[in-house]
Amino acid sequence: MSSREFNNPPAWGGLDETFLEKLSEAKRIVFFTGAGISAESGIPTFRGKDGIWNKLRPEELANFNAFMRNPQMVWEWYNHRKKIVHDAKPNAGHLAIAEMQDLLEDVTVVTQNIDNLHRRAGSKNIYELHGNIERNYCINCNTFYNEELDFSGGVPKCKCGGLIRPDVVWFGEFLPEDQFMGGEEAVRNCDIFFVVGTSAVVYPAAGLVYTAKKSGAFIVEVNIEETEVSAICDTSFFGESGKILPAIVDHLKKRE
Repeated sequence: MSSREFNNPPAWGGLDETFLEKLSEAKRIVFFTGAGISAESGIPTFRGKDGIWNKLRPEELANFNAFMRNPQMVWEWYNHRKKIVHDAKPNAGHLAIAEMQDLLEDVTVVTQNIDNLHRRAGSKNIYELHGNIERNYCINCNTFYNEELDFSGGVPKCKCGGLIRPDVVWFGEFLPEDQFMGGEEAVRNCDIFFVVGTSAVVYPAAGLVYTAKKSGAFIVEVNIEETEVSAICDTSFFGESGKILPAIVDHLKKRE
């Protein structure tokens, strides 16, 4: 068994010296986040034993053809998710990432999440690879509708007559080019690359971990359990991001 393989991943036990040394030298930091960080705010993940896709078939709800077949059913599902997101609040992990903007030279968030919690926490430089559930747009003319939609007359439509859909990336769709390319550029130039709350199995987003590795970044994993990318990470902290990331902030404050 290699030094990066764990039958029972060690529990969070504090920041190691190698990581702290790299942190002291770092100028550009990227946080690559997934559903795990938002799970700490009460938003269900998609995978894992209690994942959403264990209960629902994604092809029935999260693709364009499903939307065209039954837009009302898809909207009912997304409105349910929007309520969950609206009621959730950024947790200590989100807030710690935002706070690092004042403690480090350059902090970028590249997220697979659509819940807008990073922005609500105060992060400014964010690339949303899978869209944002709080935005909507017309499938015909691409006009954005970011205000609350009116469902009293059924599925909302644009002034041009086109159906309005959530601004999220569905199965079979490309990631928004500007978001992916901007995030990739940040990854290529970062000193430390944090993998936070993601199993990194959904491509092309997951490929950013390997982009970071090839670019020479020091890779830090913050997950509650071992993942498929644990073997290529330089340091893995197993535990809740809401405990680990604030500890990093505390360390940075002490060195000021």
